[in-house]
Amino acid sequence: MNIAFISRATLYSSPGGDTRQLDLTAHHLREMGVQVDVYLTNQEIDYSKYDLLHFFNIIRPADILKHILVTDKPFVVSTIFVQYGEYEKRIRTGVAKVVGQVFSEDTVEYIKVIARRLLNGEKIGSSKYLWWGHRKAIRYIANRAAMLLPNSNSEFKRFSSKYNISTDYRVIPNGVSTDYVNRQFGENVKYKDAVICMARIEGIKNQLNLVRALNGTNYKVYINGKPSPNGMSYYEQCKKEAASNVHIDGWIQGNDLYSAYQNAKVHVLPSYFETTGLSSLEAAVMGCNIVVTDRGDQKEYFKDFAWYCDPDSPESIREAVDAAYNAPYNEAFRKYILANYTWEKAAEETLKAYNKVLNK
Repeated sequence: MNIAFISRATLYSSPGGDTRQLDLTAHHLREMGVQVDVYLTNQEIDYSKYDLLHFFNIIRPADILKHILVTDKPFVVSTIFVQYGEYEKRIRTGVAKVVGQVFSEDTVEYIKVIARRLLNGEKIGSSKYLWWGHRKAIRYIANRAAMLLPNSNSEFKRFSSKYNISTDYRVIPNGVSTDYVNRQFGENVKYKDAVICMARIEGIKNQLNLVRALNGTNYKVYINGKPSPNGMSYYEQCKKEAASNVHIDGWIQGNDLYSAYQNAKVHVLPSYFETTGLSSLEAAVMGCNIVVTDRGDQKEYFKDFAWYCDPDSPESIREAVDAAYNAPYNEAFRKYILANYTWEKAAEETLKAYNKVLNK
């Protein structure tokens, strides 16, 4: 079986949770004997080589249209359906805030695509997108897809309700890398008993309110991540407001990342929206208590094992961190994650989806 993975042009220059989802799913599919080639959407692809195309991020429909309008190959989509509406309306400032309050969520996303083209030179994959608009483009893709692959039932319900679609779907859980779970990384003085946040630094991830919540406390706080391409001013604001106990630095990965998880006490991701929050899942399986947002699909994944916060409120974030920091780690949480949320399981479910599509 030959599969082409196709995702956003900035997948590696601005890595996020979708980067890990794509790379680790591909890795484990290859271990199962599936040939997987990874493409960025702006690369040329010989579609004839593949049995199936697998796209990521349905909220970037122009990237997908570019390909499905020139080939009749069957395709599936990992939706990764993040909704920016509340963030755009309530948290943005200046012109962006006005746009978010005046226009629908789909229109705002359309305007953002145009803005990225004008300001950053990001190419728009298909001229059809310009004529159809964001909503029509997404509905066209969803209705043509052989199957949708959301990360949770909650995600599919949000998506199908918003766009009024009934396409077949299969839940593909996000996961953790089991290679690291049973390894001991030794004491890391820097992160020992710290409060950490590992995520791309941008407004929707809400690191600024985390800074405001924990400034001047007795906690050692480490915020690690790469600023989004359009988020440098937000990144600089976070650094400007951070007190001496709050440290903001670049993205870490591999052994350094898992060492941080294993030594820290609490991981916080107070986003305005999350489908899963991969760093929360990884931190939890490595022994951190986790504080997560009460928005999005978090409760389907984390149930009563996490501490939930209101991302709008630094006080709520602080209270959740206090509670998580003072509670013992629950080993049942680790067992629950390993039973339900691993990249091996994600690959197995993905392969089942492929077989169902190709056997139709």
